[in-house]
Amino acid sequence: MGRLDGKVALITGAAGGMGLAASRLFVEEGARVVMTDVAEDAGRGAAEELGEAAAFVRADVSSAADAESMVRFVVETFGGLHVLYNNAGVVLPNDVGVVETDEETWDRTMGINLKGVWLGCKFGIPAIIDSGGGSIINVASFVALMGAATAQIAYTATKGGVLSMTREIAVEYARRGVRANALCPGPIETPLLLQLFADEAAKQRRLVHVPMGRLGQAEEVVRAALWLASDESSFMTGAAMVVDGGITSAYVTPE
Repeated sequence: MGRLDGKVALITGAAGGMGLAASRLFVEEGARVVMTDVAEDAGRGAAEELGEAAAFVRADVSSAADAESMVRFVVETFGGLHVLYNNAGVVLPNDVGVVETDEETWDRTMGINLKGVWLGCKFGIPAIIDSGGGSIINVASFVALMGAATAQIAYTATKGGVLSMTREIAVEYARRGVRANALCPGPIETPLLLQLFADEAAKQRRLVHVPMGRLGQAEEVVRAALWLASDESSFMTGAAMVVDGGITSAYVTPE
C-alpha cells in the first residue's frame, strides 16, 4: 500500500531535476500525477515512462492562462487535486548583486519563481477544496532563511517571498482542509545547479558552507516532500521544512 494511494498530484517543473524525481516517487507511492513544464519533449517522454498513472501538460507557470489550464487538465484527467507541488524555478546567469542585476533578469525570475507559485495556488486551491482538502508544497530555498554566499538577489528575494506567501496561505486555509508548507532545500545536485557549478570557484564558495561537505541529491529532498504530501504530516502547516545538509545551522564549517 502506497503512502499516496488515492491522491492526485500536480507537479510543476517536472521534466527534470527534483520535479522529475518527485513525479517518479509519487507514482511509486500510489499517486496519479500530472507533470507540467515548458520542456515539452522531455516532460512527455518522462510521463510516458511512468505509465498510466502519469500525464503531461505543457504550462508556463508565469502565465495565468497556463496555470488555470494546467489545473483544469488535472481535474479533467484524474478527477480532482489533492497535492499541489509548486516546484518550477529558475536561477539565471545574470542574477548577481543588487546593483548589477538587470531588470529583465529580475522580472523573469519573479515571474517564474514567485508569481508562478502564486498562480499555482490561486487556481489550485479551489480544486483542492473541491476534492476534499489536501497539501500544498511550495519550493523555497535555504536562502529564504539566510543570505546566499554568492550573490543572486532576484532568486533570494523570490524564495523569501515564497516562504512568506506559504505561511499566509496556511493561515487562511487551515480550516478549509488545505495545508501549505514550504520546502527549503540546500544546494542540490540538479542540472540547474550544475550549470552554476561549471565555475569551480563558485562551487567551492558554496560547498565550504555545507557541514556535510557535499551537494544533496534530488531524491533526498523529494522524500521530505513525500511526507508533506501524505496524511502523515496532517498536523503540519505553515512550516519551513529545511533539507540542507546543515548549511543553515553552520557558523564555522569544520575542515
